[in-house]
Amino acid sequence: MAENNDKHPSRRAFLAGAAAVGTLATQSRAQSDPAISVQPWMQELGDGVDAAPYGVPSPFEADVKRRNVEWLTADPVSSVNFTPLHDLDGIITPNGLCFERHHSGVARVDPAQHRLMIHGLVERPLVFTMEDLKRFPRENHVYSLECAANSGMEWRGAQLNGCQFTHGMIHNVMYTGIPLRLLLEEAGVGTEGKWLLAEGADAAAMTRSIPMEKALDDCLVAFKMNGEALRPEQGYPLRLVVPGWEGNMWVKWLRRLEVGDQPWHHREETSKYTDLLEDGTARRFTWEMDAKSVITNPSPQAPITHGPGPTVLTGLAWSGRGTIPRVDVTLDGGKNWQEARIDGPSLPKSLHRFYFEFDWDGSPLLLQSRAHDSTGYVQPTKAELRAFRGVNSIYHNNGIQTWAVAADGSAENVEIS
Repeated sequence: MAENNDKHPSRRAFLAGAAAVGTLATQSRAQSDPAISVQPWMQELGDGVDAAPYGVPSPFEADVKRRNVEWLTADPVSSVNFTPLHDLDGIITPNGLCFERHHSGVARVDPAQHRLMIHGLVERPLVFTMEDLKRFPRENHVYSLECAANSGMEWRGAQLNGCQFTHGMIHNVMYTGIPLRLLLEEAGVGTEGKWLLAEGADAAAMTRSIPMEKALDDCLVAFKMNGEALRPEQGYPLRLVVPGWEGNMWVKWLRRLEVGDQPWHHREETSKYTDLLEDGTARRFTWEMDAKSVITNPSPQAPITHGPGPTVLTGLAWSGRGTIPRVDVTLDGGKNWQEARIDGPSLPKSLHRFYFEFDWDGSPLLLQSRAHDSTGYVQPTKAELRAFRGVNSIYHNNGIQTWAVAADGSAENVEIS
Protein backbone atom coordinates (compact mmCIF):
# COMPACT_ATOMS: atom_id res chain seq x y z
CA MET A 1 0.00 0.00 0.00
CA ALA A 2 1.50 3.32 -1.05
CA GLU A 3 1.70 6.09 1.54
CA ASN A 4 1.92 9.83 1.04
CA ASN A 5 2.35 11.72 4.31
CA ASP A 6 2.32 15.23 2.86
CA LYS A 7 -0.54 16.95 4.70
CA HIS A 8 -1.26 19.35 1.86
CA PRO A 9 0.23 17.85 -1.31
CA SER A 10 -1.34 20.41 -3.63
CA ARG A 11 -2.44 23.32 -1.39
CA ARG A 12 -0.82 26.01 -3.51
CA ALA A 13 -2.22 24.54 -6.72
CA PHE A 14 -5.61 24.07 -5.08
CA LEU A 15 -5.80 27.68 -3.91
CA ALA A 16 -4.64 28.94 -7.28
CA GLY A 17 -7.27 26.83 -8.99
CA ALA A 18 -9.97 27.98 -6.60
CA ALA A 19 -9.05 31.61 -7.22
CA ALA A 20 -9.22 31.08 -10.97
CA VAL A 21 -12.59 29.37 -10.74
CA GLY A 22 -13.88 32.15 -8.50
CA THR A 23 -12.74 34.85 -10.93
CA LEU A 24 -14.37 33.13 -13.89
CA ALA A 25 -17.56 32.52 -11.95
CA THR A 26 -17.73 36.16 -10.86
CA GLN A 27 -17.20 37.47 -14.38
CA SER A 28 -19.80 35.10 -15.82
CA ARG A 29 -22.45 35.81 -13.19
CA ALA A 30 -21.93 39.54 -13.33
CA GLN A 31 -22.95 39.38 -16.98
CA SER A 32 -25.82 36.87 -16.89
CA ASP A 33 -27.02 35.96 -13.40
CA PRO A 34 -30.34 37.69 -12.56
CA ALA A 35 -29.79 36.98 -8.84
CA ILE A 36 -27.16 39.71 -8.76
CA SER A 37 -29.90 42.30 -9.14
CA VAL A 38 -31.89 43.82 -6.26
CA GLN A 39 -33.96 41.18 -4.43
CA PRO A 40 -37.27 41.59 -2.54
CA TRP A 41 -35.60 41.23 0.87
CA MET A 42 -33.46 44.24 0.06
CA GLN A 43 -36.53 46.44 -0.35
CA GLU A 44 -38.70 45.66 2.67
CA LEU A 45 -38.36 45.54 6.43
CA GLY A 46 -37.86 42.21 8.14
CA ASP A 47 -39.28 40.78 11.37
CA GLY A 48 -38.66 42.55 14.64
CA VAL A 49 -36.60 41.29 17.57
CA ASP A 50 -39.50 39.43 19.21
CA ALA A 51 -40.68 37.50 16.15
CA ALA A 52 -38.95 34.37 17.45
CA PRO A 53 -38.23 34.64 21.22
CA TYR A 54 -36.41 31.32 20.95
CA GLY A 55 -34.37 31.41 17.75
CA VAL A 56 -35.06 28.95 14.95
CA PRO A 57 -33.09 28.09 11.80
CA SER A 58 -33.81 29.73 8.46
CA PRO A 59 -36.73 28.11 6.60
CA PHE A 60 -34.25 27.48 3.79
CA GLU A 61 -32.49 25.02 6.15
CA ALA A 62 -35.67 23.04 6.89
CA ASP A 63 -34.15 19.86 5.45
CA VAL A 64 -31.42 19.85 8.11
CA LYS A 65 -33.08 17.62 10.68
CA ARG A 66 -32.95 14.34 12.55
CA ARG A 67 -34.36 11.39 10.63
CA ASN A 68 -35.35 7.86 11.56
CA VAL A 69 -35.56 4.62 9.60
CA GLU A 70 -39.15 3.45 9.94
CA TRP A 71 -38.49 -0.26 9.42
CA LEU A 72 -35.60 -0.37 11.90
CA THR A 73 -37.77 -0.86 15.01
CA ALA A 74 -41.33 -1.97 15.72
CA ASP A 75 -42.32 1.20 17.58
CA PRO A 76 -40.89 4.74 17.72
CA VAL A 77 -41.03 4.88 21.54
CA SER A 78 -38.23 2.30 21.64
CA SER A 79 -36.21 3.49 18.69
CA VAL A 80 -33.58 5.88 17.39
CA ASN A 81 -33.23 8.79 15.03
CA PHE A 82 -30.02 10.11 13.51
CA THR A 83 -27.94 13.30 13.58
CA PRO A 84 -27.57 14.86 10.08
CA LEU A 85 -23.76 14.75 10.09
CA HIS A 86 -23.59 15.56 6.37
CA ASP A 87 -25.26 18.94 6.95
CA LEU A 88 -23.02 20.06 9.83
CA ASP A 89 -19.53 21.50 10.16
CA GLY A 90 -17.16 22.16 13.03
CA ILE A 91 -17.39 19.83 16.05
CA ILE A 92 -20.39 21.04 18.10
CA THR A 93 -23.80 19.48 17.45
CA PRO A 94 -26.74 21.91 17.80
CA ASN A 95 -29.07 20.81 20.60
CA GLY A 96 -32.03 20.37 18.26
CA LEU A 97 -30.09 17.97 16.00
CA CYS A 98 -28.60 15.59 18.59
CA PHE A 99 -29.76 12.07 17.80
CA GLU A 100 -32.33 10.42 20.08
CA ARG A 101 -32.38 6.88 21.46
CA HIS A 102 -35.22 5.93 23.77
CA HIS A 103 -36.35 2.69 25.39
CA SER A 104 -39.80 3.91 26.44
CA GLY A 105 -40.21 7.29 24.80
CA VAL A 106 -39.30 10.72 26.18
CA ALA A 107 -39.98 11.12 29.92
CA ARG A 108 -41.61 14.50 30.67
CA VAL A 109 -40.14 15.28 34.08
CA ASP A 110 -41.12 18.17 36.34
CA PRO A 111 -37.78 19.39 37.76
CA ALA A 112 -39.45 20.61 40.95
CA GLN A 113 -40.58 17.02 41.62
CA HIS A 114 -37.39 15.32 40.46
CA ARG A 115 -35.02 13.75 42.99
CA LEU A 116 -31.63 12.03 42.83
CA MET A 117 -31.08 9.36 45.45
CA ILE A 118 -27.68 7.89 46.40
CA HIS A 119 -27.83 4.75 48.55
CA GLY A 120 -26.47 1.24 48.97
CA LEU A 121 -22.98 0.74 50.38
CA VAL A 122 -22.59 4.34 51.54
CA GLU A 123 -22.19 5.95 54.94
CA ARG A 124 -24.97 8.49 54.40
CA PRO A 125 -27.86 7.71 52.03
CA LEU A 126 -28.88 11.02 50.43
CA VAL A 127 -31.68 12.50 48.37
CA PHE A 128 -31.00 15.65 46.34
CA THR A 129 -33.41 18.12 44.76
CA MET A 130 -32.38 19.97 41.63
CA GLU A 131 -31.78 23.05 43.76
CA ASP A 132 -29.50 21.03 46.02
CA LEU A 133 -27.46 19.82 43.08
CA LYS A 134 -26.94 23.28 41.64
CA ARG A 135 -25.11 24.32 44.83
CA PHE A 136 -22.25 21.91 44.08
CA PRO A 137 -19.17 22.98 42.09
CA ARG A 138 -19.75 22.47 38.38
CA GLU A 139 -17.53 21.90 35.35
CA ASN A 140 -17.85 22.29 31.58
CA HIS A 141 -16.55 19.63 29.18
CA VAL A 142 -17.06 18.87 25.48
CA TYR A 143 -17.66 15.16 24.92
CA SER A 144 -19.02 13.00 22.13
CA LEU A 145 -21.80 10.55 22.91
CA GLU A 146 -21.95 7.56 20.54
CA CYS A 147 -24.48 4.76 20.70
CA ALA A 148 -22.82 1.33 20.78
CA ALA A 149 -25.06 0.38 17.84
CA ASN A 150 -23.83 3.23 15.64
CA SER A 151 -22.97 1.69 12.23
CA GLY A 152 -24.46 -1.57 13.52
CA MET A 153 -26.47 -2.24 10.37
CA GLU A 154 -23.22 -2.35 8.39
CA TRP A 155 -21.73 -5.46 10.04
CA ARG A 156 -22.86 -7.81 7.26
CA GLY A 157 -22.31 -5.37 4.39
CA ALA A 158 -23.29 -1.96 3.06
CA GLN A 159 -26.90 -1.36 4.08
CA LEU A 160 -27.95 2.26 4.64
CA ASN A 161 -27.18 4.82 1.96
CA GLY A 162 -26.29 7.91 3.91
CA CYS A 163 -23.75 9.18 6.41
CA GLN A 164 -26.65 10.25 8.63
CA PHE A 165 -27.93 6.68 8.81
CA THR A 166 -24.62 4.80 8.97
CA HIS A 167 -22.87 7.06 11.49
CA GLY A 168 -25.47 9.49 12.84
CA MET A 169 -25.99 7.93 16.26
CA ILE A 170 -23.48 10.37 17.70
CA HIS A 171 -23.41 13.95 18.89
CA ASN A 172 -20.89 16.27 20.48
CA VAL A 173 -21.85 19.00 22.95
CA MET A 174 -20.53 20.93 25.93
CA TYR A 175 -21.97 19.48 29.12
CA THR A 176 -22.29 21.48 32.32
CA GLY A 177 -22.52 19.37 35.44
CA ILE A 178 -21.22 18.19 38.76
CA PRO A 179 -18.30 15.78 38.95
CA LEU A 180 -19.91 12.53 40.07
CA ARG A 181 -17.12 11.94 42.56
CA LEU A 182 -18.25 14.98 44.58
CA LEU A 183 -21.71 13.50 45.10
CA LEU A 184 -20.29 10.09 45.98
CA GLU A 185 -17.88 11.70 48.43
CA GLU A 186 -20.82 13.49 50.05
CA ALA A 187 -22.54 10.14 50.55
CA GLY A 188 -19.33 8.42 51.69
CA VAL A 189 -18.62 5.34 49.58
CA GLY A 190 -17.38 2.42 51.68
CA THR A 191 -14.27 0.44 50.78
CA GLU A 192 -16.48 -2.44 49.62
CA GLY A 193 -18.23 -0.18 47.12
CA LYS A 194 -16.81 -1.33 43.77
CA TRP A 195 -19.73 -0.71 41.42
CA LEU A 196 -22.43 1.87 40.79
CA LEU A 197 -25.92 1.26 39.41
CA ALA A 198 -27.41 4.24 37.57
CA GLU A 199 -31.19 4.27 37.04
CA GLY A 200 -33.34 6.58 34.93
CA ALA A 201 -36.81 7.92 35.65
CA ASP A 202 -38.28 6.83 32.31
CA ALA A 203 -40.91 4.07 32.07
CA ALA A 204 -38.19 1.58 31.07
CA ALA A 205 -36.33 2.25 34.37
CA MET A 206 -33.13 2.19 32.34
CA THR A 207 -30.18 0.85 34.39
CA ARG A 208 -26.48 0.20 33.85
CA SER A 209 -23.64 -0.99 36.10
CA ILE A 210 -20.55 1.27 36.13
CA PRO A 211 -17.18 0.42 37.74
CA MET A 212 -16.40 2.69 40.67
CA GLU A 213 -13.02 3.61 39.13
CA LYS A 214 -14.84 5.22 36.18
CA ALA A 215 -17.46 6.85 38.39
CA LEU A 216 -14.74 8.55 40.43
CA ASP A 217 -12.70 9.53 37.36
CA ASP A 218 -14.39 11.77 34.79
CA CYS A 219 -18.16 11.16 35.02
CA LEU A 220 -20.52 14.11 35.37
CA VAL A 221 -24.08 14.53 36.57
CA ALA A 222 -25.14 17.07 33.93
CA PHE A 223 -28.06 19.46 33.77
CA LYS A 224 -27.05 21.64 30.80
CA MET A 225 -25.77 21.11 27.27
CA ASN A 226 -24.32 23.83 25.04
CA GLY A 227 -25.16 26.35 27.74
CA GLU A 228 -28.88 25.69 28.08
CA ALA A 229 -30.93 23.16 30.02
CA LEU A 230 -30.89 19.62 28.68
CA ARG A 231 -33.61 18.96 26.13
CA PRO A 232 -36.34 16.50 27.28
CA GLU A 233 -35.14 13.94 24.72
CA GLN A 234 -31.59 14.28 26.13
CA GLY A 235 -32.60 13.55 29.72
CA TYR A 236 -34.01 16.77 31.18
CA PRO A 237 -33.53 17.71 33.93
CA LEU A 238 -30.57 15.44 34.78
CA ARG A 239 -28.42 12.88 33.04
CA LEU A 240 -25.24 10.92 33.59
CA VAL A 241 -22.22 11.68 31.39
CA VAL A 242 -19.76 8.77 31.01
CA PRO A 243 -17.03 10.16 28.70
CA GLY A 244 -15.67 7.84 26.02
CA TRP A 245 -18.02 4.98 26.90
CA GLU A 246 -21.04 3.69 24.99
CA GLY A 247 -24.10 5.92 25.06
CA ASN A 248 -26.37 3.38 26.72
CA MET A 249 -24.46 4.02 29.97
CA TRP A 250 -25.21 7.76 29.89
CA VAL A 251 -28.45 7.23 31.79
CA LYS A 252 -31.03 9.95 31.10
CA TRP A 253 -33.56 11.39 33.56
CA LEU A 254 -31.16 10.17 36.27
CA ARG A 255 -32.99 9.43 39.52
CA ARG A 256 -30.98 6.83 41.46
CA LEU A 257 -27.37 5.80 42.10
CA GLU A 258 -26.85 2.63 44.10
CA VAL A 259 -23.40 1.60 45.33
CA GLY A 260 -22.68 -2.13 45.42
CA ASP A 261 -19.87 -4.65 45.51
CA GLN A 262 -20.53 -6.28 42.12
CA PRO A 263 -22.26 -5.52 38.80
CA TRP A 264 -26.04 -6.00 38.66
CA HIS A 265 -26.17 -7.92 35.33
CA HIS A 266 -29.37 -6.21 34.23
CA ARG A 267 -31.01 -6.52 30.81
CA GLU A 268 -28.95 -3.79 29.12
CA GLU A 269 -25.65 -5.52 29.99
CA THR A 270 -26.63 -9.15 29.40
CA SER A 271 -29.16 -9.74 26.64
CA LYS A 272 -28.35 -6.31 25.16
CA TYR A 273 -25.15 -4.32 24.71
CA THR A 274 -22.91 -7.37 24.59
CA ASP A 275 -20.90 -8.37 21.52
CA LEU A 276 -21.91 -11.75 20.11
CA LEU A 277 -18.87 -13.40 18.53
CA GLU A 278 -18.65 -15.93 15.70
CA ASP A 279 -18.49 -18.93 18.08
CA GLY A 280 -21.64 -17.89 19.95
CA THR A 281 -19.91 -16.50 23.03
CA ALA A 282 -20.49 -12.88 23.99
CA ARG A 283 -17.99 -10.24 25.00
CA ARG A 284 -19.35 -8.30 27.96
CA PHE A 285 -18.55 -4.90 29.43
CA THR A 286 -16.98 -3.54 26.24
CA TRP A 287 -17.61 0.01 27.39
CA GLU A 288 -15.00 2.09 25.58
CA MET A 289 -15.72 3.40 22.10
CA ASP A 290 -12.83 2.69 19.72
CA ALA A 291 -11.31 5.24 17.35
CA LYS A 292 -13.52 5.89 14.35
CA SER A 293 -13.99 8.33 11.50
CA VAL A 294 -16.28 9.04 8.57
CA ILE A 295 -16.22 11.37 5.58
CA THR A 296 -19.36 13.48 5.81
CA ASN A 297 -18.91 15.32 2.48
CA PRO A 298 -18.93 14.07 -0.21
CA SER A 299 -21.32 11.29 0.83
CA PRO A 300 -24.62 9.85 -0.40
CA GLN A 301 -26.70 12.70 1.07
CA ALA A 302 -24.09 15.31 0.12
CA PRO A 303 -23.01 14.64 -3.49
CA ILE A 304 -20.55 16.76 -5.45
CA THR A 305 -22.73 19.21 -7.36
CA HIS A 306 -20.18 21.72 -8.68
CA GLY A 307 -18.49 19.44 -11.20
CA PRO A 308 -14.73 18.91 -11.65
CA GLY A 309 -12.25 21.30 -10.07
CA PRO A 310 -11.31 22.42 -6.55
CA THR A 311 -13.18 20.24 -4.03
CA VAL A 312 -13.29 20.22 -0.25
CA LEU A 313 -13.59 16.85 1.48
CA THR A 314 -14.52 16.94 5.17
CA GLY A 315 -15.41 14.55 7.95
CA LEU A 316 -15.31 13.66 11.64
CA ALA A 317 -13.02 11.49 13.76
CA TRP A 318 -13.19 10.54 17.42
CA SER A 319 -11.98 8.13 20.09
CA GLY A 320 -13.28 7.12 23.49
CA ARG A 321 -9.70 6.84 24.71
CA GLY A 322 -8.32 10.31 23.96
CA THR A 323 -7.66 12.70 21.11
CA ILE A 324 -7.17 12.24 17.35
CA PRO A 325 -3.71 13.49 16.30
CA ARG A 326 -4.02 12.25 12.71
CA VAL A 327 -6.57 11.28 10.07
CA ASP A 328 -5.63 9.77 6.70
CA VAL A 329 -7.86 9.91 3.63
CA THR A 330 -7.77 8.03 0.36
CA LEU A 331 -9.45 8.85 -2.93
CA ASP A 332 -8.78 5.48 -4.54
CA GLY A 333 -10.00 2.90 -2.03
CA GLY A 334 -6.81 2.58 -0.01
CA LYS A 335 -4.15 2.41 -2.72
CA ASN A 336 -2.77 5.78 -1.67
CA TRP A 337 -3.31 7.51 1.67
CA GLN A 338 -2.70 11.17 2.42
CA GLU A 339 -2.87 13.02 5.72
CA ALA A 340 -5.90 15.26 6.21
CA ARG A 341 -5.91 18.61 7.96
CA ILE A 342 -7.48 18.63 11.44
CA ASP A 343 -9.03 21.98 12.24
CA GLY A 344 -10.58 23.35 15.42
CA PRO A 345 -10.24 22.19 19.03
CA SER A 346 -8.62 18.81 19.70
CA LEU A 347 -10.27 17.67 22.92
CA PRO A 348 -10.16 14.21 24.51
CA LYS A 349 -13.18 11.99 23.93
CA SER A 350 -14.63 14.57 21.55
CA LEU A 351 -15.25 14.90 17.83
CA HIS A 352 -12.45 16.21 15.62
CA ARG A 353 -13.11 17.94 12.30
CA PHE A 354 -10.83 17.14 9.36
CA TYR A 355 -10.53 18.54 5.83
CA PHE A 356 -8.76 17.51 2.66
CA GLU A 357 -8.72 19.85 -0.32
CA PHE A 358 -8.08 18.37 -3.76
CA ASP A 359 -8.61 19.09 -7.44
CA TRP A 360 -11.20 16.61 -8.71
CA ASP A 361 -10.76 15.63 -12.33
CA GLY A 362 -14.26 14.16 -12.64
CA SER A 363 -13.19 10.52 -12.50
CA PRO A 364 -14.87 8.06 -10.07
CA LEU A 365 -13.61 8.08 -6.47
CA LEU A 366 -13.52 5.57 -3.63
CA LEU A 367 -13.38 7.71 -0.50
CA GLN A 368 -12.24 6.44 2.89
CA SER A 369 -10.88 7.95 6.10
CA ARG A 370 -8.70 6.30 8.77
CA ALA A 371 -8.34 7.70 12.29
CA HIS A 372 -5.31 7.39 14.58
CA ASP A 373 -5.91 8.10 18.26
CA SER A 374 -3.55 9.34 20.97
CA THR A 375 -2.98 5.80 22.31
CA GLY A 376 -1.51 4.68 18.95
CA TYR A 377 -4.66 2.76 17.94
CA VAL A 378 -5.46 2.85 14.21
CA GLN A 379 -8.99 2.47 12.88
CA PRO A 380 -9.35 -0.99 11.27
CA THR A 381 -10.97 -2.08 8.04
CA LYS A 382 -14.29 -3.89 8.21
CA ALA A 383 -12.53 -7.06 7.04
CA GLU A 384 -10.11 -6.85 9.96
CA LEU A 385 -12.99 -6.45 12.40
CA ARG A 386 -14.94 -9.37 10.94
CA ALA A 387 -11.88 -11.62 11.03
CA PHE A 388 -11.78 -11.17 14.79
CA ARG A 389 -15.46 -10.80 15.70
CA GLY A 390 -17.53 -12.33 12.90
CA VAL A 391 -20.81 -10.74 11.80
CA ASN A 392 -23.21 -11.63 14.64
CA SER A 393 -22.78 -8.40 16.58
CA ILE A 394 -24.55 -5.09 16.06
CA TYR A 395 -22.36 -3.13 18.48
CA HIS A 396 -18.97 -1.38 18.32
CA ASN A 397 -18.54 -1.33 14.55
CA ASN A 398 -15.72 1.14 13.94
CA GLY A 399 -14.59 -0.20 10.56
CA ILE A 400 -13.46 2.09 7.76
CA GLN A 401 -16.38 3.42 5.68
CA THR A 402 -16.28 3.63 1.87
CA TRP A 403 -18.22 6.02 -0.35
CA ALA A 404 -18.14 5.48 -4.11
CA VAL A 405 -18.43 8.79 -5.97
CA ALA A 406 -19.50 8.52 -9.61
CA ALA A 407 -18.49 10.82 -12.46
CA ASP A 408 -21.72 12.79 -12.02
CA GLY A 409 -20.85 13.50 -8.37
CA SER A 410 -23.42 11.16 -6.81
CA ALA A 411 -22.21 8.94 -3.96
CA GLU A 412 -23.14 5.48 -2.71
CA ASN A 413 -22.36 3.31 0.31
CA VAL A 414 -20.19 0.41 -0.87
CA GLU A 415 -17.62 -2.09 0.39
CA ILE A 416 -14.38 -3.03 -1.32
CA SER A 417 -12.18 -6.04 -0.70
